[in-house]
Amino acid sequence: MFENLSERLQNVFSGLRSKGRLTEEDISAAMKEIRMALLEADVNFKVVKEFTNRTKARCLEAEVLDSLTPAQNVVKVVMDELTNLLGRSDSNLVLSSRIPNVIMLVGLQGSGKTTAAAKLAYHLKEQDHAPLLVACDVYRPAAADQLQTLGDEIGVRVYRGDGVDPVQIAKEGVQDAIDHLRDVVIVDTAGRLHVDEQMMEEAEVIKRAVKPDQILMVVDAMTGQDVVNVAQAFAERVDFDGVIMSKMDGDARGGGALSIREVTGKPIKFISSGEKPDSLEVFHPERMAKRILGMGDMLTLIESAVKAKDEEIQAEQAERIAKAQLTLDDFVEMNRKIRKMGGIAKLVSALPGGDKALGSGQVDEKALDRMVVIINSMTPAERQKPEILNGSRRKRIAAGAGVTVQEVNGIIKKYNETKKMLKKMMPDGDLSALKGKKGRRRRLGIPGMGGIGMDDLKKLQDMVEKNS
Repeated sequence: MFENLSERLQNVFSGLRSKGRLTEEDISAAMKEIRMALLEADVNFKVVKEFTNRTKARCLEAEVLDSLTPAQNVVKVVMDELTNLLGRSDSNLVLSSRIPNVIMLVGLQGSGKTTAAAKLAYHLKEQDHAPLLVACDVYRPAAADQLQTLGDEIGVRVYRGDGVDPVQIAKEGVQDAIDHLRDVVIVDTAGRLHVDEQMMEEAEVIKRAVKPDQILMVVDAMTGQDVVNVAQAFAERVDFDGVIMSKMDGDARGGGALSIREVTGKPIKFISSGEKPDSLEVFHPERMAKRILGMGDMLTLIESAVKAKDEEIQAEQAERIAKAQLTLDDFVEMNRKIRKMGGIAKLVSALPGGDKALGSGQVDEKALDRMVVIINSMTPAERQKPEILNGSRRKRIAAGAGVTVQEVNGIIKKYNETKKMLKKMMPDGDLSALKGKKGRRRRLGIPGMGGIGMDDLKKLQDMVEKNS
């Protein structure tokens, strides 16, 4: 989403780094470029003005201009102010001691509210809560059906009531949670195409009826700075507690995400960047600021790997891999693990310069999927012993997968290169580095991370958090 803004800001910093010393004119010119970049990203003009004024004042301080690396200090100042703009500290969803907790979602129609409700339910379920979804949108056709389908997909109960009176459905939903021992109720309210009196009045009545512990506003990140006016209207009438920013994987300029915290004073609690239930992420202002400045987001990458669970493989499988006796089935397993971590796009975007690489088309997001299709077109014997793949077999596989023979050859080439790499890493097939407590089982390392296991990643995560 922030590719254009990130590229503009990095160009500004590159120009500053080419200068040994910085003058007030240099800082003023840089601030002008940053102001234009933010305005083009559709950030609210009042927010841009205040941001650049604060940043310029800090950059003109003697400790910046007189330092040995003034350009680096300017980058640090911009990152600090960008973090302040997004919210200085993390604002996690804190549940009260009340059972059941009631979370009410509000927002305009089309903002992704119903999908966000299901994602939030999935997020809470992963934290060992027992959520209940309540369908209070009785106006949008099939809204309750959509929520029911999403609830069934993630294994969360959905209360629909009579489908007529949203206030009554909300109250009955809370009672249903008590009856079925659910500790969190997520109320999906109705939206409108624009803010109107009927919409606000209904939200206020539901709020009085269920007394929610948290009210979250779902905001479409593609709306731009106009979202600020919508958020202000909701803040005045229902006084929401935080924001779920949806559709962060879109191609909008991101002005709404950068404006809403500064204008409303309400923190962004979650961001959503995908359609899958697990695509809801806790929002971290500093990490997002680093992403915008092209510094990557290694902490999120590490957390994604840790979240993929510490799976074990049998001793004979570990021994086979250690002796470079890799099979093509292992390639499919690697793809499955990378998918659990969010896919290639998510992993690359977390690396410094990753967003730029994705935006320029340097990363083929579908390469792993094509690889799995090709491998699945092989027989079990061919997957176990790829060396038997002669010309006629490869031609048959290509036809079955709908690809060219050259693409099949490319997979085999990568397979052979991986085997060579494993042989260099463990020339004697030594398994001692992979052994578990009793030597019976070995941890399967994260693909592409040099055999690093989950315990190692957790230690790395703690170290990065401690020093960041």
